[in-house]
Amino acid sequence: MTELTITDGLLCGTGQTRGLYDRGMTTRYEWRGDFDNAALNSLHAEGFGHSPDTTDWRTRLRRHSLGWVCAWENSALIGFVNVAWDGGAHAFILDTVVAPHRRSEGIGAAMIETAAQGAHAAKCHWLHVDFEEHLRSFYFDACGFKATAAGLIAL
Repeated sequence: MTELTITDGLLCGTGQTRGLYDRGMTTRYEWRGDFDNAALNSLHAEGFGHSPDTTDWRTRLRRHSLGWVCAWENSALIGFVNVAWDGGAHAFILDTVVAPHRRSEGIGAAMIETAAQGAHAAKCHWLHVDFEEHLRSFYFDACGFKATAAGLIAL
């Protein structure tokens, strides 16, 4: 893992970790960053509005994911996105979450950008996402996804 930092809004450095200057704080973005299961379960519960559970995210991600992005404010996990894949050309965005107190600051879009860079480096050609309608402007406008025809079966 290497580090990138954005200072005064400018991207500095190269690698798989980047930072964003905002309100005097530095937000770090880590591709395949190390995290604590309890911290991710807490963030997931807070972000998606459910009670915390005891999901073993570390095992799940290592088994099923190309990578993931962790967003950090100092030592606090404030954002997360999972990048699953088919083992070839297609990667899939799942579980995008930003702590409620840090939303609307560009953190989600920066995590998606970091995820796209990680998927591209792994030779993926496509990055897919599905989302609820209220997130359309985030994924299309802030992140640059394009509308496509797709299908879904609820199981």
